[in-house]
Amino acid sequence: MWPPDAEPEPDPESAHGPRSGRTVPGLRALLPARAFLCSLKGRLLLAESGLSFITFICYVVSSASAFLTVPLLEFLLAVYFLFADAMQLNDKWQGLCWPMMDFLRCVTAALIYFVISITAVAKYSDGAYKAAGVFGFFATIV
Repeated sequence: MWPPDAEPEPDPESAHGPRSGRTVPGLRALLPARAFLCSLKGRLLLAESGLSFITFICYVVSSASAFLTVPLLEFLLAVYFLFADAMQLNDKWQGLCWPMMDFLRCVTAALIYFVISITAVAKYSDGAYKAAGVFGFFATIV
């Protein structure tokens, strides 16, 4: 009625925070769930993408960036699988064999990282190449 009330009644849901069924608007909706990030697979994917990004930056800074595409491609694939697992795309797309794709990605990345890390440490004397080789060895282990 007119005139409007001076103070509207408070919403009972806003006092206790958002309901668990509602989605959070904005960029927070794109982030993976905390439960997935605390799981072993989530931590490994996060570590792998972090090490791949650091290795990529080291190769960018080095004098001759011959092995630049491998860490960049592995970083993008690790981030893709991180979000695919976090958003549960493996449940939505049943036609793909997700564990086999993830396994093949990990094996090929480990082999390629191992080879380019040995080459970077043995062949080049640049400090950025040495750092990229060391981070590549860590990424091989992860």
